Amino acid sequence: MTINENNSKREELLHTAKMLFYKYGIRRVTVAEICTEAGVSKMTFYKYFANKADIAKTFLLQMSAIGMEEYRSIMRQKIPFAEKVQQIVKMELRNSEGLSQEFIRDIYQDKRLGLREVIEKMQVEAQNEILRDFEKAAKDGAIRKGIKPEFITYFLNKINEMAADEALLPLYENEQELIMELTNFFFYGLGIRDEKQ
Repeated sequence: MTINENNSKREELLHTAKMLFYKYGIRRVTVAEICTEAGVSKMTFYKYFANKADIAKTFLLQMSAIGMEEYRSIMRQKIPFAEKVQQIVKMELRNSEGLSQEFIRDIYQDKRLGLREVIEKMQVEAQNEILRDFEKAAKDGAIRKGIKPEFITYFLNKINEMAADEALLPLYENEQELIMELTNFFFYGLGIRDEKQ
């Protein structure tokens, strides 16, 4: 077996885990189901991952790295900040497609999986970078000056809590609609934004 075959099996396991986790949540999916769907043996699974929590953690870290690279690519563009924000909102919507309530609930509420700490660490790192970009945007006059960076951090943390709030989720058709609402509220507040932007 070549190195590329090994990597393709690992990537197939990660892709399959993502698909199943998004649809059913993490707790309800078994290693055996991941292996069956991916068309690999359990022995191959355990060659790459210690257990289900390990593949979930690996998938979350991979998802975060890809999302941050896409974010950085958007921020490097020579376009107005408002257009960057719109692209980020669209990216968030794309990246949340297929998410189930169970998936979000398992990350934030199932202590046995230990994934909440992983996602919170990733969020802190992402938020620090986003804050630097927002501070630069304020200096450049692209957003309101004087907004406290601590407020932005606090609000971003609240958005994550609200996305997993069982009282809020039923008010929306699906999780993507809620995530889009929260993201739009963060960036635009209650004001009416110019849809032509």
